[in-house]
Amino acid sequence: MHIRVLTIAVLAAACLAAGAASAQQPPAANPLDAIPDAMPFDIPYGPPISLERATAAIRAAVAEAKKRNWKMNVAVVDSGGNLVAFERMDGAQLASIAISEHKARTAAMYRRETKALEGGIQAGFNYLITLDGVIGSRGGIPLVVNGKMIGAIGSSGGTGSQDEVCAKAGAAVINK
Repeated sequence: MHIRVLTIAVLAAACLAAGAASAQQPPAANPLDAIPDAMPFDIPYGPPISLERATAAIRAAVAEAKKRNWKMNVAVVDSGGNLVAFERMDGAQLASIAISEHKARTAAMYRRETKALEGGIQAGFNYLITLDGVIGSRGGIPLVVNGKMIGAIGSSGGTGSQDEVCAKAGAAVINK
């Protein structure tokens, strides 16, 4: 009986000591608690991209893919995330048809490159995967003219970095 009481007393003292030690530790800073002075990614929406400009962006992305012997799917959406133009290169992965459009739509709707969402998810900001329409994979780039978003381009079919290279080539035609 005496050993049992002694054991309980020792365990209670250890719990109290652990509680006191943890109470003395400052709480870990949560980066989500930071309050920025300005809105991040605050690009105003502009008029929708024209078919002519969307096609020019796709041609540039496909040219980059051909130069590197990659098979890509490339989609361009307008400032509201609606499909304007799409091209599937011969032999490009079928699953990437929808993914290229999803990347473009995400970049337009969230006004940022999909690479930023990918980075946030990899950094442990798991709340990002709960947001409607998010795809956390690089290859979606906003298209901005005169400081206003007119649409976005998405590329898929290779690795994320290959997709990004092609999307950036297409975006470079618009984002001057």
